[in-house]
Amino acid sequence: MAGPFGFRSAHVLPMLQKEFIQMRRDRLTLAMLVGIPAIQLMLFGFAIRTEVRHLPMVLLDESRTPQSRSLAEVLQNTGNFDIVGSVANRDAIRIAIERGDAHAALVIPPDFASRLLRGNGAQAQVIVDAADPLSSGAAINAAAIVSASRAMASRNGRAPALDVRVRPWYNPDLRNSTYIVPGLIGVLLSLTLILVTSMAIVRERERGTLEQLIVTPIDKASLMIGKIVPFILVGYVQMTVVLILGKLLFDIPIRGSVPLLYAVTMGFIVANLGIGLLVSTIAETQAQAMQLSFMLLMPNILLSGFMFPREAMPPVAQWIGYALPLTFFLRILRGILLRGSGFAQIWTDAAVLVVFALGLVVASATRFRKTVG
Repeated sequence: MAGPFGFRSAHVLPMLQKEFIQMRRDRLTLAMLVGIPAIQLMLFGFAIRTEVRHLPMVLLDESRTPQSRSLAEVLQNTGNFDIVGSVANRDAIRIAIERGDAHAALVIPPDFASRLLRGNGAQAQVIVDAADPLSSGAAINAAAIVSASRAMASRNGRAPALDVRVRPWYNPDLRNSTYIVPGLIGVLLSLTLILVTSMAIVRERERGTLEQLIVTPIDKASLMIGKIVPFILVGYVQMTVVLILGKLLFDIPIRGSVPLLYAVTMGFIVANLGIGLLVSTIAETQAQAMQLSFMLLMPNILLSGFMFPREAMPPVAQWIGYALPLTFFLRILRGILLRGSGFAQIWTDAAVLVVFALGLVVASATRFRKTVG
């Protein structure tokens, strides 16, 4: 009997049964459709925090008095900073921030205690890495809390005034675009290289052209190199376009060495191509390859420090972020472009990217041989 739209229930029910059977057989797709949203909800719901706390801070105490130590303790007690060490001069502050060992510094001048004891009021300075506006906002709030509390005590006659001033480095205007646009280079490279590489190889497998290439005299190593090299060039073209547009449209500073940036980017590109190849050996269809690629993209956006400061995340989320090549590439990008970092400041992150690249390429090559062998 025909329904109101011309379909027959006797015809629809067998089709529904067939589709459910097919869905049950395609266990990988079914697991991704059901499991991935649940996992991502639990992970990102706990991980994403916009309130930055416990920023690592170094201390330049030129006063070395009980009063200066008291100020450092008061700032740390706000919960916005954790003092991780002392430095000898301002050059050491710059090195610590460029290496990523600290995101802020407290500078206490030599006459700090004497001015307080004379009742003239004193000044201290908080230097903050303002490349991340959220982190600099936390520093400004903490300095305002300390200054306001001392100002109230001064009006009540209990203590001389204290002025804690914040000096933002690298992004004095606190522009969000200065922080976000360089990160877009890494995110776009991750998205394009993983997605396009995985889908291109799966598409060839579906069409049967991959098997045709395998039976030719071309060895598997040459086959993989031939697949990877064009995408390396695509990755560099992408990065160049974003750099040029970022400079022209958003006035993004380029303070460091561009050749150094291009050199260390090779490790990141190869690592992402390795992930794409690995996905292509797991996925059986282009739809599965796309789903797996987007599953990997979400942690890259949310846990690498692209949008949300990693310092605000719980420890588990921070450890997961260390498993992402993008986490280290973003530190390199922002270090070279925004802070003018040299190789001495970024070499550890660059070395981690090389390890990622080698490990992922070896793993994907091994699985690729098993898949097509």
